Amino acid sequence: MGKKNNRKKNARKKKADTPPLPEDAATVLSAVSVEANDNEVEVAAEAEAEVMDVSDETNVEANGAAQEHKEDTTDLGSEKRQSKGKFSWFTSPIGSAFSTKRVNPLPPQLESSLSLFTPSQQELAKRLCDLPGTTNQRHLFESWSSDPEYDEKKKALMSKLEMVDQSYPDGGLTGYLNNAVNLLEKSRKGDNPLEGWEPSVPKGEAFVVGTDAFVETEKLGLMEVGKCGFVLVAGGLGERLGYGDIKIGLPTELATGTTYIQFYIETILAFQSRYAEQGKKLPLCIMTSEDTNDKTVALLEKNDYFGMEKDQITIVQQGQGVPALSDNDAHIALDEEDPYDIQMKPHGHGDIHALLHSHGVVKSWLEQGMKWTVFFQDTNGLCFHTLALSLGVSSKLGLIMNSITCPRKAKQAIGAIVKLKKDDMERTINVEYNQLDPLLRATGHDDGDVNDETGFSPFPGNINQLVFNLESYAQVLERTKGVMPEFVNPKYKDDAKHVFKKPTRLECMMQDFPSVLEGSDEAKRVGFTSLASELCFSPVKNAAADGVALQANGTHPGVAATGEADQSNAMCTILRSIGCDVQKGEMITAINGIRFNSGPDCVIKPSFAACCNELKTKFPNPSMVKISGRSSLVLGGEGLVIESLDLDGALVVICEEGAAGVIRNLSVKNGGWLKVPDDTSADEVIQMRGYRMNKIDTEMIVFKKDGSIEGNYPIKSYPADLSRPASGEVSDGYTLCAGGCVIM
Repeated sequence: MGKKNNRKKNARKKKADTPPLPEDAATVLSAVSVEANDNEVEVAAEAEAEVMDVSDETNVEANGAAQEHKEDTTDLGSEKRQSKGKFSWFTSPIGSAFSTKRVNPLPPQLESSLSLFTPSQQELAKRLCDLPGTTNQRHLFESWSSDPEYDEKKKALMSKLEMVDQSYPDGGLTGYLNNAVNLLEKSRKGDNPLEGWEPSVPKGEAFVVGTDAFVETEKLGLMEVGKCGFVLVAGGLGERLGYGDIKIGLPTELATGTTYIQFYIETILAFQSRYAEQGKKLPLCIMTSEDTNDKTVALLEKNDYFGMEKDQITIVQQGQGVPALSDNDAHIALDEEDPYDIQMKPHGHGDIHALLHSHGVVKSWLEQGMKWTVFFQDTNGLCFHTLALSLGVSSKLGLIMNSITCPRKAKQAIGAIVKLKKDDMERTINVEYNQLDPLLRATGHDDGDVNDETGFSPFPGNINQLVFNLESYAQVLERTKGVMPEFVNPKYKDDAKHVFKKPTRLECMMQDFPSVLEGSDEAKRVGFTSLASELCFSPVKNAAADGVALQANGTHPGVAATGEADQSNAMCTILRSIGCDVQKGEMITAINGIRFNSGPDCVIKPSFAACCNELKTKFPNPSMVKISGRSSLVLGGEGLVIESLDLDGALVVICEEGAAGVIRNLSVKNGGWLKVPDDTSADEVIQMRGYRMNKIDTEMIVFKKDGSIEGNYPIKSYPADLSRPASGEVSDGYTLCAGGCVIM
């Protein structure tokens, strides 16, 4: 017992010699590790001293050697954490180094199978079994059979464990388990990660489409849009929607059948052609998962990358996930039907930062002259309506990170962007709605989260679309390696919080990036850009049945039918803001029960216009444009201008690349296109919407590159006005017609 007490004293002395514990915002906000107050450190130190002791006298020497080895070894991952300023120091029983002499023998089933594995896999298995106390992972091997029939399964399991060990950036597999024990203990105790933080309204700007402020800020952003790299977070399959393929392969609407990935790439190419320097290509990085990677590559190759050069696109694949955990001791959950496999779960889209760093994407983009990077998600057809606007805000305010947001009602079930301050620390970060109201009440705001004079909460809603200053972003990635703070959210069966309803896992989110910023200069350069949700956010993520239930509770359903309707409605709203007469369609209920506003269907191709300012130039006389509520309009081509139009039906106007065309005094009235209820189609795209598009009558006009026009468009001659240049012509007092004629 004397040796044991000496070890306790040494542990306390080591604790006293330890530098002050950094109380970092990432620790508090995301509960990455247990808060290190004096009692916890002392208890942990004593626990580590105790775990090295065994009652059997024959093991005293082994334990002494283990403790001696421990004195010279940093807690697993703690040195890295301190250097990043991200985690507090906490010496956890699971995080200690491992003895050079084994205290407990390996499970016999593992011992007899070691020869099946590579040396690195053998060491990993031993480390997992040597984790102290109840946190060891011996259960993974104890049910193994000695029958050679299962050797391949054993090797497959060790390969999976090794994959996690190599891919988890914060200390490998044992680092993951270490973090899990800390987070699970905080969750069990009910620790509040926001304790002590004072909330306030963050820095940012809110806009109404079509106002002078909107137009001028968007103009400022258009000067920056040609220097953007784009990051598409696209790791999901469409199973939840009733779709058997990847979500980015879904059509955004039925009028043209344009898929999400096609729409995104066409928009990027439109900005590239109009705003990038000659010869400069705007890059796109797509984050895939094991489930979506091959399908994504195949879709791109099949469609010749939708017009992009192959070298413009980088694909980074997220790992297979992280092990699911069955209890508070972070025991890895075995597959319920296969004792030779473990349950894996997604680690979250926060991995994108580490992937961009490890693949050298950001460094490459900087070398290509990019200034900004824009993060967007896989099925939001409204995402680029805020691109130039948010770049304008970032440029004006000098932001490192700019969150695209929408106005939210008080207590609405959507995360809010909040400025938090504690002592000399400051963070502008997403706070979940169920945490915001209690936080406000606990800090002197007696009414909690309430609407202000605008009718909305002063804390805007987060939609997980982000804009970063690329140089500053790269510096932070270099320092942190892109590792984001994690959280855990177990569902408990019992009040004591000892039993889980189902296995849990650690997760990370890309919007928690502000947690790793350091110093007041970095922390203060985070803000937001806010625009009405109907113009910037309509994700397609739910099956129709789930959407009906959400809609009944007053929540946006997030289904394919509303995604399509919202895309058209947003364009109609923008056209109205510039002065076009666009009437509203009728509210209908699809056969699957989803209600949405149908019509007019306005599909504006990015080649025609990709933002509000461009639409103003494409409709120079907006008061001369009228579109009925039942109409369908498709416009495409950079050389196309709509001067005057009266539409009551369906019209498609395409201007070929290199051609020019003007729609003037055109009146179209026909049967148009109708959404017809359909619950018998075998097409999954139709099934998820509950309707098909019946194209009864269509007026089609194509302006050809050779100057000819296809379609029923009456060509009229108008006398040329030689007193002023036409679009694109030179005016120097002598030369007009772009040099084609000279005034003598």
